[in-house]
Amino acid sequence: MMKTYVIGDLQGCAHEAGLLLERIAADARSMDEARILFVGDLINRGPASLTALRRMKALSEASQGRVDALLGNHDLHLLAVAAGVQKASRSDTLDEILAAPDLDELIAWLRRRPLAMFVDAHLLVHAGVPPQWSAEQTMQLAGEVEAVLRGDGWVDFLAQMYGNEPDRWDDALTGIARLRCIVNALTRMRLCWPDGRMDFLHKESDKGPEGSDLLPWFDVPGRRTADVTVVFGHWSALGLVLRSNLVGLDSGCVWGGKLTAVCLDDRALLQVDCPEYRPHSGKK
Repeated sequence: MMKTYVIGDLQGCAHEAGLLLERIAADARSMDEARILFVGDLINRGPASLTALRRMKALSEASQGRVDALLGNHDLHLLAVAAGVQKASRSDTLDEILAAPDLDELIAWLRRRPLAMFVDAHLLVHAGVPPQWSAEQTMQLAGEVEAVLRGDGWVDFLAQMYGNEPDRWDDALTGIARLRCIVNALTRMRLCWPDGRMDFLHKESDKGPEGSDLLPWFDVPGRRTADVTVVFGHWSALGLVLRSNLVGLDSGCVWGGKLTAVCLDDRALLQVDCPEYRPHSGKK
């Protein structure tokens, strides 16, 4: 019987990914008996982004999609830098990818990855889901962005993708404002105001400032995805979260924490210790 495993933010830690995949193969009795899904941020910050990206692409193609990955904010950043519409930041570790002879093939594969998946009553996203969205709506809206990224206008979209507005979802949003809001929710969000507005200022804590009304997106009252289990990454300051209807998997691999996988079938937890490739601040 095939088991499904979800792995947290990799961020270029290719060696640790290899060790974790070996653990998964042993737990599932064979790699052929495992479906393996990554919640995004395959690359950047860590020491071996090119190796990690090449390996994930090869695994995905060889497994006919049984191994796959969501798009995270760092993955989208690579697409934008490679397309020439965004400058690399000082903390990036993308130079090896950008100079690779197979860059075009890697980018072509990466921009066709999904922004959300629904697997066995589990909704997988990189960062979060606004409280206003149901699981069905999340998949539909993710599909809108996926269609643009896979189409001829993907570079134009990436050139307009950046920005913190609009910070609250409205079904009436159209054009780039609608797409940007979807991307920000699925790949950047951590904290929300009680009315569902997204906050992008506070990145280094597992909660909002003392006395503020900011809440983790999953604790906003009335969240419409409370009826499914949401699996996400992105929030290293939060760390591992295991609730009945919530699984947070960014356990800070690149910051000297662990690379974590959870089996969706039985909640078995598999982890690999990681060196501190980056001094930990919680900031991503």
